[in-house]
Amino acid sequence: MVSEASATDARQVRTRAKLLRAMLTLLEQGPFDGITVRALATEAGIGYATFFRHYPSKEALLDDLAAGEIAGLLGEAMPLFSAENTGRACVALFEFISRRKALWRALLTGGAAPLLREQFVGQARRLAARFATPDTATCPIDLRFTFATSATIEIIGWWLRQPEELPKETIAGILDRLVITPTVAER
Repeated sequence: MVSEASATDARQVRTRAKLLRAMLTLLEQGPFDGITVRALATEAGIGYATFFRHYPSKEALLDDLAAGEIAGLLGEAMPLFSAENTGRACVALFEFISRRKALWRALLTGGAAPLLREQFVGQARRLAARFATPDTATCPIDLRFTFATSATIEIIGWWLRQPEELPKETIAGILDRLVITPTVAER
């Protein structure tokens, strides 16, 4: 027999998943600023008031969507990162984004870029804190991570806006040369 609490939890998980999918669908159709809570509820197949049981605002829903994507991206790329071979992590990053291109294009070009940037930089700063050591470098690690993350977002956005797609390996090499290698060399 399923307990009432686990049935409620399962229902909450399903509703949140529907809302995340609805946000993605609507971002692919138009800019974030044009999305309403009513449209999200309709797209998700839930009641308007139900939306607010899960999220206080559409921005909170977008934040949840972005956080999940960025965690997935970092989770896939960071284990491959090493100072000796930064290129592998860069290729993994663009492979991840390539598999979710519609979502990342919507996040970066549909009016959600500032929130995505904030979420990405926040996660990168938390990651930097794990690597923090008494640093004698001329540039603090927190600033290096913030700069590298912001530049990475700009390069991803540029790549996604190109009419003809550059190969993942090419754009990964550009990211590595312009951002990652100089950032790592600062250590």
